Amino acid sequence: MRIWIAKGSIWWILTVWACALISSVAAFYDPGFRTAAYFFILLTIFFLAFFRDPTRVPDPKEVSARPVMLSPADGRVMAAENGDVHIFMNFNDVHVNRTPISGRIKSIRYIKGSRIPAFMKDSVRNERNAIVIENDDIECTVTQIAGTITRRIVSYIKEGDFVKRGDRIGMIRFGSRVDVTIPPGFEPVIRRGDKVYAGKTVIANAVSTFSKSSIDTFGVIEYPEHEKHQEADDE
Repeated sequence: MRIWIAKGSIWWILTVWACALISSVAAFYDPGFRTAAYFFILLTIFFLAFFRDPTRVPDPKEVSARPVMLSPADGRVMAAENGDVHIFMNFNDVHVNRTPISGRIKSIRYIKGSRIPAFMKDSVRNERNAIVIENDDIECTVTQIAGTITRRIVSYIKEGDFVKRGDRIGMIRFGSRVDVTIPPGFEPVIRRGDKVYAGKTVIANAVSTFSKSSIDTFGVIEYPEHEKHQEADDE
Protein backbone atom coordinates (compact mmCIF):
# COMPACT_ATOMS: atom_id res chain seq x y z
CA MET A 1 0.00 0.00 0.00
CA ARG A 2 1.38 3.38 -1.00
CA ILE A 3 1.76 6.30 1.45
CA TRP A 4 -0.11 9.46 0.40
CA ILE A 5 2.79 11.75 1.45
CA ALA A 6 5.55 12.61 -1.03
CA LYS A 7 8.69 10.53 -0.76
CA GLY A 8 11.28 12.01 1.62
CA SER A 9 8.83 14.52 3.15
CA ILE A 10 7.58 12.70 6.24
CA TRP A 11 10.29 14.19 8.48
CA TRP A 12 9.22 17.73 7.59
CA ILE A 13 5.70 16.90 8.75
CA LEU A 14 6.77 15.03 11.88
CA THR A 15 9.04 17.90 12.93
CA VAL A 16 6.34 20.59 12.82
CA TRP A 17 3.78 18.17 14.29
CA ALA A 18 6.10 17.57 17.26
CA CYS A 19 6.51 21.34 17.70
CA ALA A 20 2.72 21.72 17.57
CA LEU A 21 2.26 19.01 20.19
CA ILE A 22 4.89 20.42 22.55
CA SER A 23 3.65 24.01 22.26
CA SER A 24 0.03 22.88 22.74
CA VAL A 25 0.93 21.08 25.96
CA ALA A 26 2.91 24.12 27.10
CA ALA A 27 -0.04 26.40 26.28
CA PHE A 28 -2.24 24.30 28.58
CA TYR A 29 -0.06 25.41 31.50
CA ASP A 30 1.00 28.82 30.19
CA PRO A 31 -1.31 30.82 27.84
CA GLY A 32 1.76 32.62 26.53
CA PHE A 33 2.48 29.58 24.33
CA ARG A 34 -0.88 29.75 22.55
CA THR A 35 0.44 31.79 19.63
CA ALA A 36 3.24 29.29 19.04
CA ALA A 37 0.77 26.40 19.30
CA TYR A 38 -1.57 27.95 16.72
CA PHE A 39 1.35 28.66 14.41
CA PHE A 40 2.71 25.11 14.45
CA ILE A 41 -0.76 23.58 14.11
CA LEU A 42 -1.40 25.68 11.01
CA LEU A 43 2.08 24.86 9.69
CA THR A 44 1.39 21.14 10.15
CA ILE A 45 -1.83 21.44 8.16
CA PHE A 46 0.00 23.37 5.45
CA PHE A 47 2.76 20.75 5.21
CA LEU A 48 0.21 17.93 5.01
CA ALA A 49 -1.41 19.70 2.06
CA PHE A 50 1.83 20.76 0.39
CA PHE A 51 3.54 17.37 0.56
CA ARG A 52 0.52 15.39 -0.62
CA ASP A 53 1.11 12.94 -3.45
CA PRO A 54 -2.18 11.61 -4.86
CA THR A 55 -2.43 8.79 -7.36
CA ARG A 56 -2.76 10.06 -10.93
CA VAL A 57 -4.23 8.11 -13.86
CA PRO A 58 -4.83 9.66 -17.31
CA ASP A 59 -8.05 9.12 -19.27
CA PRO A 60 -7.55 5.80 -21.14
CA LYS A 61 -9.38 7.17 -24.18
CA GLU A 62 -6.87 10.02 -24.51
CA VAL A 63 -3.73 7.90 -24.25
CA SER A 64 -4.68 4.76 -26.18
CA ALA A 65 -5.32 6.14 -29.67
CA ARG A 66 -1.86 7.59 -30.35
CA PRO A 67 1.42 8.50 -28.61
CA VAL A 68 0.87 11.43 -26.26
CA MET A 69 2.88 13.38 -23.71
CA LEU A 70 1.55 13.93 -20.20
CA SER A 71 2.18 16.99 -18.07
CA PRO A 72 5.25 16.64 -15.82
CA ALA A 73 3.81 19.00 -13.20
CA ASP A 74 0.70 20.49 -11.64
CA GLY A 75 0.18 24.18 -12.31
CA ARG A 76 -0.63 26.86 -14.87
CA VAL A 77 0.89 26.94 -18.33
CA MET A 78 3.01 30.10 -18.58
CA ALA A 79 3.89 29.54 -22.24
CA ALA A 80 3.69 26.84 -24.91
CA GLU A 81 5.80 27.93 -27.85
CA ASN A 82 8.95 27.14 -29.85
CA GLY A 83 8.94 23.52 -28.73
CA ASP A 84 8.83 24.31 -25.01
CA VAL A 85 6.10 24.26 -22.38
CA HIS A 86 6.61 26.24 -19.15
CA ILE A 87 4.48 25.36 -16.11
CA PHE A 88 4.32 27.49 -12.96
CA MET A 89 3.53 25.63 -9.74
CA ASN A 90 1.66 27.51 -6.98
CA PHE A 91 1.84 26.63 -3.29
CA ASN A 92 -1.52 24.84 -3.50
CA ASP A 93 -0.37 22.56 -6.35
CA VAL A 94 1.05 19.07 -5.88
CA HIS A 95 4.82 19.50 -6.17
CA VAL A 96 5.71 15.94 -7.15
CA ASN A 97 6.88 15.79 -10.78
CA ARG A 98 6.30 12.95 -13.25
CA THR A 99 7.80 11.82 -16.53
CA PRO A 100 5.83 12.86 -19.65
CA ILE A 101 6.94 9.82 -21.67
CA SER A 102 8.22 6.31 -21.07
CA GLY A 103 11.87 5.57 -21.70
CA ARG A 104 15.34 5.55 -20.22
CA ILE A 105 16.88 8.36 -18.20
CA LYS A 106 19.68 9.40 -20.54
CA SER A 107 21.17 12.11 -18.35
CA ILE A 108 20.54 14.24 -15.27
CA ARG A 109 22.30 17.57 -14.94
CA TYR A 110 22.02 19.51 -11.67
CA ILE A 111 22.95 23.21 -11.77
CA LYS A 112 23.18 25.59 -8.82
CA GLY A 113 21.77 29.03 -9.45
CA SER A 114 19.99 32.18 -8.29
CA ARG A 115 16.75 32.74 -6.35
CA ILE A 116 14.65 34.59 -8.90
CA PRO A 117 10.83 34.15 -8.59
CA ALA A 118 9.79 31.07 -10.59
CA PHE A 119 7.19 32.94 -12.65
CA MET A 120 9.81 35.30 -14.14
CA LYS A 121 11.63 34.57 -17.38
CA ASP A 122 15.06 34.97 -15.75
CA SER A 123 14.23 32.14 -13.32
CA VAL A 124 15.97 29.80 -15.80
CA ARG A 125 19.14 30.93 -13.97
CA ASN A 126 17.86 29.44 -10.70
CA GLU A 127 18.84 26.14 -9.18
CA ARG A 128 17.63 23.55 -11.68
CA ASN A 129 17.72 19.89 -12.60
CA ALA A 130 17.59 18.94 -16.30
CA ILE A 131 16.43 15.36 -16.94
CA VAL A 132 16.73 13.93 -20.46
CA ILE A 133 14.45 10.97 -21.27
CA GLU A 134 14.98 8.95 -24.45
CA ASN A 135 12.75 6.40 -26.15
CA ASP A 136 14.07 5.15 -29.52
CA ASP A 137 13.67 8.10 -31.91
CA ILE A 138 12.00 10.31 -29.25
CA GLU A 139 13.80 12.45 -26.68
CA CYS A 140 12.54 15.14 -24.32
CA THR A 141 13.97 17.16 -21.45
CA VAL A 142 12.18 17.95 -18.19
CA THR A 143 13.78 20.82 -16.26
CA GLN A 144 12.87 21.35 -12.61
CA ILE A 145 13.49 24.97 -11.58
CA ALA A 146 13.53 26.01 -7.91
CA GLY A 147 11.92 29.19 -6.62
CA THR A 148 12.94 31.91 -4.16
CA ILE A 149 12.14 30.48 -0.73
CA THR A 150 14.33 27.41 -0.65
CA ARG A 151 16.76 25.80 -3.03
CA ARG A 152 15.78 22.20 -2.80
CA ILE A 153 15.16 19.91 -5.76
CA VAL A 154 14.70 16.26 -4.84
CA SER A 155 15.35 13.58 -7.47
CA TYR A 156 13.80 10.11 -7.28
CA ILE A 157 15.67 8.68 -10.27
CA LYS A 158 19.21 8.24 -11.59
CA GLU A 159 20.85 7.97 -15.00
CA GLY A 160 20.10 4.67 -16.72
CA ASP A 161 16.79 4.08 -14.93
CA PHE A 162 13.79 2.98 -16.98
CA VAL A 163 10.55 4.88 -16.32
CA LYS A 164 6.95 4.59 -17.44
CA ARG A 165 4.95 7.59 -18.56
CA GLY A 166 3.51 9.15 -15.40
CA ASP A 167 6.13 7.74 -13.02
CA ARG A 168 7.30 10.03 -10.22
CA ILE A 169 10.74 11.48 -10.96
CA GLY A 170 11.16 13.98 -8.12
CA MET A 171 9.76 17.08 -6.48
CA ILE A 172 10.59 20.75 -5.86
CA ARG A 173 9.90 22.17 -2.42
CA PHE A 174 8.07 25.46 -1.84
CA GLY A 175 7.28 27.24 -5.08
CA SER A 176 8.74 26.36 -8.43
CA ARG A 177 8.48 25.88 -12.17
CA VAL A 178 8.88 22.97 -14.59
CA ASP A 179 9.84 23.23 -18.27
CA VAL A 180 9.46 20.41 -20.78
CA THR A 181 10.62 20.25 -24.39
CA ILE A 182 8.19 18.97 -27.02
CA PRO A 183 10.06 16.61 -29.40
CA PRO A 184 9.77 17.00 -33.19
CA GLY A 185 6.68 15.19 -34.43
CA PHE A 186 4.52 16.30 -31.49
CA GLU A 187 2.15 19.24 -31.25
CA PRO A 188 1.11 20.96 -27.99
CA VAL A 189 -2.60 20.74 -27.21
CA ILE A 190 -2.49 23.19 -24.31
CA ARG A 191 -2.04 26.96 -24.27
CA ARG A 192 -1.10 29.74 -21.91
CA GLY A 193 -3.31 29.90 -18.82
CA ASP A 194 -4.45 26.27 -18.95
CA LYS A 195 -4.51 24.28 -15.71
CA VAL A 196 -2.58 21.00 -15.97
CA TYR A 197 -2.04 18.01 -13.67
CA ALA A 198 1.10 15.86 -13.51
CA GLY A 199 0.66 12.37 -14.94
CA LYS A 200 -2.92 13.11 -16.01
CA THR A 201 -3.23 16.02 -18.45
CA VAL A 202 -2.23 15.42 -22.07
CA ILE A 203 0.00 18.30 -23.19
CA ALA A 204 1.00 17.10 -26.69
CA ASN A 205 -0.19 14.66 -29.36
CA ALA A 206 1.86 12.90 -32.01
CA VAL A 207 1.43 14.37 -35.49
CA SER A 208 4.14 12.30 -37.18
CA THR A 209 4.66 8.59 -37.74
CA PHE A 210 7.12 7.00 -35.34
CA SER A 211 8.78 3.62 -35.41
CA LYS A 212 6.62 0.76 -34.16
CA SER A 213 8.91 0.21 -31.17
CA SER A 214 8.48 3.84 -30.09
CA ILE A 215 4.71 3.62 -30.29
CA ASP A 216 4.57 0.27 -28.51
CA THR A 217 6.68 1.52 -25.59
CA PHE A 218 5.60 5.15 -25.45
CA GLY A 219 3.15 4.56 -22.66
CA VAL A 220 4.25 1.16 -21.38
CA ILE A 221 7.89 0.13 -21.37
CA GLU A 222 9.16 -3.29 -20.34
CA TYR A 223 11.63 -2.96 -17.46
CA PRO A 224 14.69 -5.19 -17.11
CA GLU A 225 14.19 -7.22 -13.93
CA HIS A 226 16.80 -5.24 -11.96
CA GLU A 227 15.27 -1.88 -12.94
CA LYS A 228 11.75 -2.31 -11.56
CA HIS A 229 12.47 0.30 -8.92
CA GLN A 230 9.34 2.43 -9.09
CA GLU A 231 6.87 -0.40 -9.65
CA ALA A 232 7.54 -1.62 -6.11
CA ASP A 233 7.21 1.89 -4.63
CA ASP A 234 3.68 2.30 -6.03
CA GLU A 235 2.28 -0.97 -4.75
